[in-house]
Amino acid sequence: MRVLLLSAYHAQSHALWAQGLQQSLPDYSWTELHLAPRYFNWRLRGNSLSWAFENRDILSQDYDLLIATSMCDLTGLRSFIPSLSRIPNILYCHENQFAYPESSQQQGRLENQMTTLYSALSADCVIFNSHYNRESFIQGVTALLKKMPDHAPFEKVNEQLQNSCVIPVGVAGAGLSPSKRMAGEQLSVLWNHRWEYDKGPDTLLSIVEACDRTGLAVDFSIVGQQFRNQPPAFSKIHQVISSSSSLRLKDWGFVEKPQAYLQLLSACDVVLSTALHDFQGLSVLEAVAHGCTPVLPNHLVYPEWFDSEYFYQHDGGAEAVLEMLLLRLQDKQGGDLPQPDVARFAWPVLAPLYKACIDNVLSRFVNCSVQDGRVS
Repeated sequence: MRVLLLSAYHAQSHALWAQGLQQSLPDYSWTELHLAPRYFNWRLRGNSLSWAFENRDILSQDYDLLIATSMCDLTGLRSFIPSLSRIPNILYCHENQFAYPESSQQQGRLENQMTTLYSALSADCVIFNSHYNRESFIQGVTALLKKMPDHAPFEKVNEQLQNSCVIPVGVAGAGLSPSKRMAGEQLSVLWNHRWEYDKGPDTLLSIVEACDRTGLAVDFSIVGQQFRNQPPAFSKIHQVISSSSSLRLKDWGFVEKPQAYLQLLSACDVVLSTALHDFQGLSVLEAVAHGCTPVLPNHLVYPEWFDSEYFYQHDGGAEAVLEMLLLRLQDKQGGDLPQPDVARFAWPVLAPLYKACIDNVLSRFVNCSVQDGRVS
């Protein structure tokens, strides 16, 4: 079976999903097209135009299935390339345009939301990476439709979206036995997220300042994907840690080599999230799979994956996080850091779920084609 895979905003987590999916389903013949993760608003609205006129030969080949990320303008692309409207398609939602925190950097928010909604409604199957993503999407769509002055198809849209399913992105290292941490007097804390406002760098700064103020013995590794424009909090974070008598900066910036990154995950004690939104928390799950103990806000997607012992009160300020880090330091001194199980996120566990979804879509498409008289 020939599958066309389209990733319109090929960020790191999207790339890991595409790679893992293809490796986990090797019996399919895959063709992948992706666009670099930059110029977000232009990319989201213009990907169908770019692909249709730059990659028409590839898109017009014979395929049995189309799988696209929710960043793709599926309706526009299928109108530009009519052959794509004649094969079944699956839309995979890494995120949604309704649950992002408000920012002055955002432009065209309504248009982005409508583009994603149209793609979801034109798909034969929509897969979300978490229930949190799915429910916040449906809630956002409902709120958006309430703004329509008339002719808002609430029931039909809600009915179609309720038929979507949830399958997470597979996690590297999940299901393996992580190395145990050695007892010690210094806690190693990892913050491994995109260096953007929605990952809470201002909160991270207040946590670093609180650790310095109380003299907590912490080694920080602040890593993750970086972009041309960075929130000013990062330079302040670097300054506070560098000038502190109790804090040490072990790693800073993007770790380019995958093996070096995995070694870093295996060396740290704690993975910290200060995110203002997270639809799956892939970077956290990767770190936990390699032995890190999570310290997480008690909202967003995290309660879906972890027990309450790993949470701090998300509106409790830096003091709430400081209390959790102090507890983890006590665990570290005793050599007994708690470790949640994330084996259910391993690709060998998830691959049969993806295959079952694909088989179901293909079966329904064939049955519909027979009823329409398109298959003898």
